[in-house]
Amino acid sequence: MQVFWFFPTHGDGRYLGSAEGARTVDHDYLTQIARAADSLGFDGALIPTGRSCEDPWVTAASLIPATRRLKFLVAVRPGIMQPTVAARMAASFDRLSQGRLLVNVVAGGDATELAGDGSWLSHDERYEAASEFLQVWKGVLAGDTVSLDGKHIKVKDASVLYPPVSKPYPPLYFGGSSDAAHDLAAEHVDVYLTWGEPPEEVAKKIADVKARAARHGRTVRFGIRLHVIVRESNEAAWAAADALIIKLDDATIAAAQKTLARADSEGQRRMAALHGGRRDQLEIAPNLWAGIGLVRGGAGTALVGDGPTVAKRMQEYAELGIDTFVFSGYPHLDEAYRVAELLFPHLPGRGLGAAANDGGPAGEIVANQLLPRQSAAS
Repeated sequence: MQVFWFFPTHGDGRYLGSAEGARTVDHDYLTQIARAADSLGFDGALIPTGRSCEDPWVTAASLIPATRRLKFLVAVRPGIMQPTVAARMAASFDRLSQGRLLVNVVAGGDATELAGDGSWLSHDERYEAASEFLQVWKGVLAGDTVSLDGKHIKVKDASVLYPPVSKPYPPLYFGGSSDAAHDLAAEHVDVYLTWGEPPEEVAKKIADVKARAARHGRTVRFGIRLHVIVRESNEAAWAAADALIIKLDDATIAAAQKTLARADSEGQRRMAALHGGRRDQLEIAPNLWAGIGLVRGGAGTALVGDGPTVAKRMQEYAELGIDTFVFSGYPHLDEAYRVAELLFPHLPGRGLGAAANDGGPAGEIVANQLLPRQSAAS
């Protein structure tokens, strides 16, 4: 089971939809999050992409020297980036970070944003272009010289001089809920990511992608993108969830939902359907809360509870085939510590995070004695 964290390059704070308690997301703050995630034992961290975010490649590159083990899940944008340029960027990052690059393939779902970036492709055409992009990207990073006369991409004798450390190329992650997205995942990617839908819906998506991949003679791993609100008790966790949206008014929710509805993303449509813009039915499955999706695009659900409860819900997803959990929480620096302290001890092999794994003393020394360590739950 891998657990990733998140870099909030679009902003961070204590309350959704409010400037109260907001934090300035500058390089110092991102470095604090990176060092925390690295030292606490998170396996990697996702960096979002889009016009409302700092550039993910520049951000990730700036954080390489601040970390030792943390892997960076960084977006490539077919239809906006050329595949050979993206391949050179990936190879350089992978080499300079000594193999710590993971690649998130983002086809895009907001036509307004895509038009601003010069992409006018329809929904299904974006996935066609992504397939051609990945043929070239994967080929040149594997050491091949690639020529392609495609519908969307045309290259002749494309190659990359400096190969990546990861073989044959840095692992490809991808999320999408439409038929076209599932076809792309089945043919090309290593890890299919779903947003945090109820387990029965996640099971259907896993089964579908597995079946499509089998027709290509391939297997695919699976991950899930969720927020997490973990506290010392279930009651405290639900109180924290309520507090996160306490500054939201109905007008802000309505305006956010109107903006999100313009996307032609099937995943975004499914996220919106979970709550319908209403505050009164936000627990959509046991300990799965849709409140974040009232105003946030993309991943809009959170696991809520104490450490054992959240670990139990994660295990239910793991039994469906999920092996990677990409988490986030508000504010991201504080919540990284809470997850490590309250959730990690209940996950297999996690113990108390990096401090315990390194064998050093943990906790305050009281009267010249070390406090006894808590044993990790199995």
